Amino acid sequence: MKNMIYITIAVIIVLLYVFIRFYLLKQEIKNVTKQLHLLNNNATEKKIDIRYFDKNFERLAKEINCQIDVTKKANAEKRLTENELKQAISHISHDIRTPMTSILGYIQFLESDEVTPEMRKEYTSIIKKSAQRLKVLLEDFFELSIIEQADYPVKVEKIQLNQLVSEVLLGLYEEFHQRNLEPEININTDVTIMADPSAVKRVIENLLVNAVKHANGNVSITLEQLHTSAQLTISNSADQLSELDVNHMFDRFYKVDQTRTGKGTGLGLPIAKSLMEKMGGGLTAELVDEQLIMKCVWHLKGLS
Repeated sequence: MKNMIYITIAVIIVLLYVFIRFYLLKQEIKNVTKQLHLLNNNATEKKIDIRYFDKNFERLAKEINCQIDVTKKANAEKRLTENELKQAISHISHDIRTPMTSILGYIQFLESDEVTPEMRKEYTSIIKKSAQRLKVLLEDFFELSIIEQADYPVKVEKIQLNQLVSEVLLGLYEEFHQRNLEPEININTDVTIMADPSAVKRVIENLLVNAVKHANGNVSITLEQLHTSAQLTISNSADQLSELDVNHMFDRFYKVDQTRTGKGTGLGLPIAKSLMEKMGGGLTAELVDEQLIMKCVWHLKGLS
């Protein structure tokens, strides 16, 4: 008889424990559901917390909070992308409007009966220059949009980097000469990398053109092979630059002097950085003692 009483009491205790546990879990589910409702309706940004501590429920709450973090990060990146897109549209609209206004204005002048042959020749020259700037802008913008696509093709092959740098420098001789710049060149070593030749050439061209355009004293080009990488360093005097300029240097359409219309599209450096990333390399910029230092790094892998 006593055994039956003990068994009955034990069963009652077990049932009471199960009931209480079930009740608390149900209340906790209601609590978490309410918190998720507030979160999904943007009434709060607070993560999920629990009052009833159960290992399985704690793991569930942890995973929900991880998903909340992922969602917040995705939303932040989305807002950043949207803002960048709005800025890009604003910049390209401005840059397109400037040469277009010039072209249309001088076309109206050409339609006048009072235009002399000399004036007609001058106006035609201005129209050609504006049309060429518009062409370069649209080509750069189109190229950058193509490069940033996930399936952009990169044709990797073995390249003698020192030869390619020399070829690009030779092609830019006239630009250096017009600015009275004599670059300090240190590429006396043979450096072989695996990369896309056309992409590497475009990167070097963009960096050197940027250096020539903005240097006000000296330009230095150094190529060296390190233990696990090849590094091309291009530096130029830049006493007008600030740390803020350097931080935004690879932003699309960013120009140090926004009033300098006609001095480039502001896309050369973003194109160079995107190409380097597509090839698995890196491009950085830093300002040291009024010197802008650009470093291209290619990892030495896949070479036999």
